[in-house]
Parts: sequence; C-alpha cells; structure tokens
Amino acid sequence: MIIPVLDEARALPGLLRAMPTGYWPIVVDNGSTDGSGRLAAGLGATVVSEPVRGFGAACWAGLLAADASDGVVCFMDGDGSLDPADLVRVAQPVLADDADLVLGARRPTKRGAWPVHARLANAALAAELRRRTGHRLRDLGPMRAAPAERLRQLGIRDRCFGWPLEMVLLAANAGWRLTEVSVPYAPRTGRSKVTGTVRGTVRTVRDMSRVLW
Repeated sequence: MIIPVLDEARALPGLLRAMPTGYWPIVVDNGSTDGSGRLAAGLGATVVSEPVRGFGAACWAGLLAADASDGVVCFMDGDGSLDPADLVRVAQPVLADDADLVLGARRPTKRGAWPVHARLANAALAAELRRRTGHRLRDLGPMRAAPAERLRQLGIRDRCFGWPLEMVLLAANAGWRLTEVSVPYAPRTGRSKVTGTVRGTVRTVRDMSRVLW
C-alpha cells in the first residue's frame, strides 16, 4: 500500500489508523517539512524518503520498496480524501484475477470535495483515455491496484503528475484488463497543493498533456 506524501502530517494519523487488515502502508516522504515521515514511522508505517520532487518519483520509489512477494500493490493519496477501507473493494478484482488494473472512480461526498476546475480537467482527460484505449473510464482515480511486479515492468517513465495517466495508457497498450470501482471522495485535510488549486491543476494538466503527446 503506497502513500506518496508532501506535508500531510494532519491527515496521516487518521489515515494510517484506518488501514484495513492485511494492507501494509509504505509512506513515501517526498520532501515534507512538517515531520510527515517521522510521524508515519511512529505510527508503524514503513517510510521511504524520496528527495527528488514529483508525484511519479514518489510513487516509483514506493513501488520499488514494496516486497516482491506482495503480489498486488495499491496506491492512494495521503491527504485524507479517500477512505483506506475502500482499498479492499479496489484490490479485490485484481486479487481474484478478474482485472489487471483497477481505478477507484471518485464520487464526491460533499460540495467542494472535488473543485469544478479539477473535475473538468479530469473529465477531459478521461474522455481522451476512452478515445485512445476503448475502455469506458470516468476517472484517473488516485486509489488504484495492480500486480506489483508487472507494474514495475510496465515501463512508466514520467516522474511528475503524468504518472497516473501513463500507467493507464501503458497498461491498456499492453492488453491489461482495466476496470473501475466507485469510491467516496471527501474534502481533503489541510490545504491542497495540487488539484485543489488552479495553479496545481494547470501543472497537472501540463504534465499529463506531455504524456499524451
């Protein structure tokens, strides 16, 4: 269970305490200044330090740190917007060999949980994914599950915000079975640094557009 974090000390305690049985958290500290890494270690998580800034860099570091015998690896944001309990439903199709990559399609639980500008950008990217892959995907969900070793071998090169998109594109091109599971999406804990801001959304779209091109 890989959780990339950058200054998420407020959200981590609740997140790690809600981890379902059998899911071992690997928290990748991507340069936090609020003690996120120390806090996660104190709560029993495996902590990996990744000094190279970038969402993809943090995810890749976590993937390399995952035990090769784990079989299935999961990802989720560390900002408190997603419930770790939903990992069980997201991972189940992969564990049952009914799918190779499962995305958690976000379902906002409250007004403001998913800002309009971020939803519009996500909808545009999802439409392009449907056009390119033929899979009926609605969301580039940050909660996802896949076979760990096959994911390592997939050849994902982006180390910024294009990582989630490149994963899906490469998996589809490789003939993986892709599906979605609806998951509740709540307002994040603390100030958003990415899609909760217009600037962060623009940066994310820029990185994903580079992957598409």
